[in-house]
Amino acid sequence: MSHPIHRIFVLAFLSFSFIGISLSSRAEGFDATREKIEAALTDASRPEKDVARDKNRRPIETLMFFGLRDDMKIVELIPGGGWYTRILAPVMRDKGDFSIAYGTGRVEENLLREDGFDKVVVLAKDSKFHRPEGARLYTLEDAEINAREADMVLTFRNYHNFDEAGRMAMNDAAYQALKQGGIYAVVDHTRRHMEEDSSENRRRFDPVKAIKEIQSAGFELEDYAILHARPDDELRYEVGRKTVTGNTDRWTLKFRKAAK
Repeated sequence: MSHPIHRIFVLAFLSFSFIGISLSSRAEGFDATREKIEAALTDASRPEKDVARDKNRRPIETLMFFGLRDDMKIVELIPGGGWYTRILAPVMRDKGDFSIAYGTGRVEENLLREDGFDKVVVLAKDSKFHRPEGARLYTLEDAEINAREADMVLTFRNYHNFDEAGRMAMNDAAYQALKQGGIYAVVDHTRRHMEEDSSENRRRFDPVKAIKEIQSAGFELEDYAILHARPDDELRYEVGRKTVTGNTDRWTLKFRKAAK
């Protein structure tokens, strides 16, 4: 029996625009970028707890799928503790342009003070990424990223954190930051389609709903990957539970900026 996430995407792709991209075309021209990613992954300064997550998060395959190249202008949204930032910064350092935005405090206080991270630019310093008192989710205000003509905007396992207004603000800001044809790359934990909110799914998000919301901001759905599909995740439990953490089913969506 196919996994629920696969059935969801079959329905989604029947309903929404899709442009197929072959595996060979994704890999074309990726060798130099791959070498830099591999070097970043094996750097001696990388924390052991980060290394332990490589097998699960599959950064090389994920970044190849999104079409990352080392000479791009890219923006990472909500870097958290900097797991991906620690990989992306050295990859983009020599030929590219790498910025971070929203919820950058932990990265600024720690990672950006280390050698080799001085070229990372912090954007949207006036944005307000916060959870109102008594609210279940975060919201995002003053979301302008102050970047233009970016090749790619990425965010990993963050979409679920926001209320509807916050998600719309982030999607609109990503659209404004990207050049025409630029890529919006989004990964998050899977929630069952149209499932009501509960204490067990707060950090999960319905991929079909995400597709519709991001399309409404002006993006075209270009492709999806099953790199992070986990058939043994029943989509029933909170992602922090010991029986689930590190093995959650995640959707991996690639959008392209279209003309409004």
